[in-house]
Amino acid sequence: MSARFIQELLREYLPDLPNKQVYMLNNYLFLLKKWNKVYNLTSITTAKAMVIRHVLDSLSISEYLQGKRVIDVGTGAGLPGIPLAICNPDIHFVLLDSNGKKERFLQQAKIELRLRNIEIVGERVEDYQPSNLFDSVISRAFASLNEFLTMTKHLACGNAVYIAMKGVYPLTELDSISKDFYLDKVEKLLVPGLNADRHAICAKMRRF
Repeated sequence: MSARFIQELLREYLPDLPNKQVYMLNNYLFLLKKWNKVYNLTSITTAKAMVIRHVLDSLSISEYLQGKRVIDVGTGAGLPGIPLAICNPDIHFVLLDSNGKKERFLQQAKIELRLRNIEIVGERVEDYQPSNLFDSVISRAFASLNEFLTMTKHLACGNAVYIAMKGVYPLTELDSISKDFYLDKVEKLLVPGLNADRHAICAKMRRF
């Protein structure tokens, strides 16, 4: 996996992205590949698949973010949080994960990529009590939709948007949403190069 090949792929798929951000995304993928040999952070290891399934998939929800404070719950190796933070430098991201190995990787990625707009928190979601609440609560592979909503509602400000990234249209999960929430919209995500269904489930808390 050469740096030049990764950069060419990123520029092909993201032609309007500034060179600095292309460089940072490239370095993130190389760091992930390096640490994966020991920490088993991802099963996706080929260059093109990493660009598509890690970077492009993560960035597909960028337009649905709201506000200046975002928390990525169960971020794992920093997905979707790190690619989003790289491409949205004016937004503050908290990356939450209780796995110690993943937390160490995230801390190293923050240092090497010089990401000043991210904060790493190594706690369980139910134990985390932020001093400031969040405008957007996001997750790519954390839990079922209802679990995601109910377990994170103490993290969100009153008008926050909850964005759950899913594969096929999750009809059963949508039918089981707690009465404390309502479905704002379901958007079909178009991820270049990915031959699979992807959806963003956007929900909000009801105001009683």
